[in-house]
Amino acid sequence: MKKLLWAISLYCLSSLAQAAVQGKEVSYQANGVTLKGYIVYDDAIKGKRPGVLVVHEWWGQNEYARKRARMLAELGYTALAVDMYGEGKMADHPDEAGKFAAEVSKNMAMAKARFEAGMQVLRKHETVDANKIAAFGYCFGGSVVLNMARIGEDLKGVASFHGGLDTDHPAQPGTIKARIISFSGDADPMIAPDKVAAFKKEMESAGANYRIVTYPGAKHAFTNPAADELGKKFNIPLAYNAAADKDSWEQAKAFLREIFADGQ
Repeated sequence: MKKLLWAISLYCLSSLAQAAVQGKEVSYQANGVTLKGYIVYDDAIKGKRPGVLVVHEWWGQNEYARKRARMLAELGYTALAVDMYGEGKMADHPDEAGKFAAEVSKNMAMAKARFEAGMQVLRKHETVDANKIAAFGYCFGGSVVLNMARIGEDLKGVASFHGGLDTDHPAQPGTIKARIISFSGDADPMIAPDKVAAFKKEMESAGANYRIVTYPGAKHAFTNPAADELGKKFNIPLAYNAAADKDSWEQAKAFLREIFADGQ
């Protein structure tokens, strides 16, 4: 009997150890280009759950984007860190990052195709409720998710963290389906007050359900702990802000609960 109980205990411990956040790389296609994403979910959760796309900073789909995807999985969502550059390209220098980002930003058809390809991967995943999809974006990725909302992608909501607010494709009245929340720092020269004001005017004209959160003293990339080092290395105005990071994440979590609530 003791041996049997010991065996059962070992089995239970083994099962608990295996039930955890699982992440794996996935490849998918958009217009003949291979995109390399990273999907993550908690396999201890049974049944389908909402899915969240995570769109990377201008550096590419790196460990930071994957970290945010894992954080979402720990909250009970299935998250896909997408690849907007193709072939999993990542940049080590701002010049290269700017080139990669501009290639996508200046080609809405390309951006839309690559975003939708990732959305299809997420929607078709066995753990995902295909009717409950949102998107988070950081810096470049924040701009991407806002643009996807502007053109009417079928999303419950988008959250932009220090993402650019200006666009060549302003939203038209009645087009936006997603609820929107935008987080930015008032010390971010890339998101000046006039751009915040213009974004607010655009959202009002479009009839969007939106909210803008601005953090005093916060600079660009305020959610990324690596921002201080990168800012110093390349002499660019990046800086981590722990308070803004924590508050924006808490607000983003509440935002997800709201948009995914039954009946929304």
